Amino acid sequence: MICRISGKLIEKRNDLVILEVNGLAYEILIPGAVMNCLDSQLQENNIVSLITYHYFQVEQSRSVPFLIGFLNEVEKEFFEKFITVSGIGPKAAVRALKMPISAIASAIDAGDIALLKSLPGIGEQRAREIVAKLQGKVGKFGLIQDTEGASAGARKCKEDIEEEAIHVLLQLQYKRNEADSMIRRALGRNPEIKTAEDLLNEVYKQKTKR
Repeated sequence: MICRISGKLIEKRNDLVILEVNGLAYEILIPGAVMNCLDSQLQENNIVSLITYHYFQVEQSRSVPFLIGFLNEVEKEFFEKFITVSGIGPKAAVRALKMPISAIASAIDAGDIALLKSLPGIGEQRAREIVAKLQGKVGKFGLIQDTEGASAGARKCKEDIEEEAIHVLLQLQYKRNEADSMIRRALGRNPEIKTAEDLLNEVYKQKTKR
């Protein structure tokens, strides 16, 4: 069982990072709430240490191991409570935990269904199940000081999304200034874009309307 890992951050995507450890590269899923604070925890030479949740996704003919990373034990503990809710597995929880954990914990404690159902993959029924299961049990997680780091991380995440989309456009033989202009126009029309894929789809829409 892998419970902790330290290595050089060599790649970061929307919901995972790749760490290089003694010549081996490990793919680690990272909830958005944790990813938003990751950059502030990088050490010299992009070294980072993560607490990990190690599980096996069992399919019909194989069992696939996954690692999910956290910056501290408190984040991991919240995650473990979150997945006790019926219908929320580890990978679904990684997708859902996009907001700061303190905000999610406070919403659970207050029974804020509207906020909870806004989380990716969490509809109204699941939000009510989360409150029924965890209300009154997650108060301490509302004390996590993650809001400021999340804001900075969100800005960095937006920059990463733009760079990823530009990289794709460059591979498609567009010039850098063309790619930059297309990305700016797409974000101007839809500033709430969350992924590079959605950003490229918006670029495509603007191109086909000409």
